[in-house]
Amino acid sequence: AVVRRALHRLPLRVRFADGATVGLGGPLVEVHDPDAFHGRIGAQGLIGFGESYMAGEWDAPDLVGALAVLAAHAADLVPAPLQRLRGLWHQRQPAARRNTPEGARDNISSHYDLSNDLFALFLDDTLSYSSAVFLGFPARRESLVAAQQRKIDRLLDLAEVRDGTRLLEIGTGWGELALRAAARGAHVTSLTLSREQRDRALERAREAGLADRVRVELRDYREEKGTYDAIVSVEMIEAVGAEFWPVYFRTLDERLAPGGRAALQAITMPHDRMLAARHTHTWIQKYVFPGGLIPSTDAIEETVRDHTGLRLARRDGFGAHYAETLRLWRERFTERADEVGALGFDATFRRLWTFYLAYSEAGFRAAYLDVQQYLFTKEDPAR
Repeated sequence: AVVRRALHRLPLRVRFADGATVGLGGPLVEVHDPDAFHGRIGAQGLIGFGESYMAGEWDAPDLVGALAVLAAHAADLVPAPLQRLRGLWHQRQPAARRNTPEGARDNISSHYDLSNDLFALFLDDTLSYSSAVFLGFPARRESLVAAQQRKIDRLLDLAEVRDGTRLLEIGTGWGELALRAAARGAHVTSLTLSREQRDRALERAREAGLADRVRVELRDYREEKGTYDAIVSVEMIEAVGAEFWPVYFRTLDERLAPGGRAALQAITMPHDRMLAARHTHTWIQKYVFPGGLIPSTDAIEETVRDHTGLRLARRDGFGAHYAETLRLWRERFTERADEVGALGFDATFRRLWTFYLAYSEAGFRAAYLDVQQYLFTKEDPAR
């Protein structure tokens, strides 16, 4: 009854197997197995909604459009009286997924060590797994490499990375940022918890003739002891977990030399929605990014203010660019589904990842999610 009531008020057209239709009209959602669909949602809420898609119990011809409607109405999907009882019925994040140094290794490995070949199937040649910056919309697949490099160069420019800069990168990815920084003459230390990413990044550095300028360490950011002129971290904060945000930003402060600059790229969400989700266990945490939480701009800026001596110098948002980046990834993933299967990933996994990419794109289309580039600076008392 709660599900039907919520759907009835949405600009969707939800058609059940018996022909019954609810909603105000809009993107079509076809529910093939209503009993299973309602049962999963009744038992596990939005986790069950995602699991029902994975099981093939419902489909949508325009999956992003349907999910964007749900994202736009996330705050009022559940009636207000039930919202007040949220603490009684929502699932809490498993203690085993806390981002302690050991827990973080397991959490990162569960996603990023799936297979380098899998990510190469849908990412561009830079192997960048974060939002690009395009010159115009709609974005074209042929422009993705340049758009990813543009994103990286903006961050390196913010951090004033140049010849001789000692740069710390927290979160290596597959090495593109480290390579572009090294090509400027910087000496790069890059930290990752993914063996697959570490190995590929080192291989790319050797192939580019930059191995003498790029060190990639299999190390937690909390274990780093060096001092650097600049720090860059791209979409790493989302994996840190709210409990450890103060530690993360204190680490930036401690590792940054006086007069240094830290450039971050971060996905963000509205502060009220972040507070509502902070202690819950979500589908994306269960199946894609265990232990993570997307922060709000308020949470980032308050944490920096309260726990560090860093100064916020600049913040730029560009969420529409992430929606287009995700669209290009999703389309490529769909086109190469047979190749994903050939790597050993079954049909349920492919539906899981289709849902994940569409779910993420929908969040940016609905402006429920945004992405920021931040610049933080550290005062030099000697100046």
